Amino acid sequence: MAGDQSRSLGKGSAAPGPVPEGLIRLYSMRFCPYVQRTRLVLRAKGISHEVININLKSKPDWFFEKNPLGLVPVLETSKGQLICESAITCEYLDEAFPGKNLMPSDPYERAYQRMLLEQFSKLPPILFKHFLAVKDGQDATALKAEITEKLGKLEEVLCKRNTVFYGGDSITMIDYWIWPWFERLELFNLKDSLSHTPKLKRWMEAMKEDPSVKATMTDPQILKEFLRLYLNNSLEACDYGL
Repeated sequence: MAGDQSRSLGKGSAAPGPVPEGLIRLYSMRFCPYVQRTRLVLRAKGISHEVININLKSKPDWFFEKNPLGLVPVLETSKGQLICESAITCEYLDEAFPGKNLMPSDPYERAYQRMLLEQFSKLPPILFKHFLAVKDGQDATALKAEITEKLGKLEEVLCKRNTVFYGGDSITMIDYWIWPWFERLELFNLKDSLSHTPKLKRWMEAMKEDPSVKATMTDPQILKEFLRLYLNNSLEACDYGL
């Protein structure tokens, strides 16, 4: 069975066969924060699955039949059903499989988590812009101030709720949705942006103790080298470290 650390399939590779009965397949890329959301939910719910890694620098032609946009994550069921987009894959898994429900049962709380995700979604592009600006020796002061401001808003949410996690005193979907970018703050040289957010720092420490988070974390040095290769359009980037 293909797994998280399997080598990626690229252009010219043969398409994998049907998904075996009793499994769900995840089309993935080892270092992708959006895919990590889906991987966190698969583990948190104990869902039997297999992973097919895709080389995003040399995508197989057949992969565009799975998702015309050529993006990961994609889920495929044994019935051939395909589910794309990270937040949608997570909600699908939560609804389709038994075990702990990660989305709240209360309609307002579900809506609240989706609104918070919408608010958070403005942050990742700025993190990457800041990283590229620093890398290219540009003045990133304004971008860093914007990041600090957005992190402050996330701090306010925890202050108002007075809970360890965003959905309460245990991990819920929103925590998994936003975690991958906090894991990468060191990669983006932004850990000091948390200096005025004590509740956010406490949340991060609590998240690091979660078994699913531990199982999907990547060493920061490996992430750093992957990103260097990826930005240089190396075909080996997605398989770095294997």
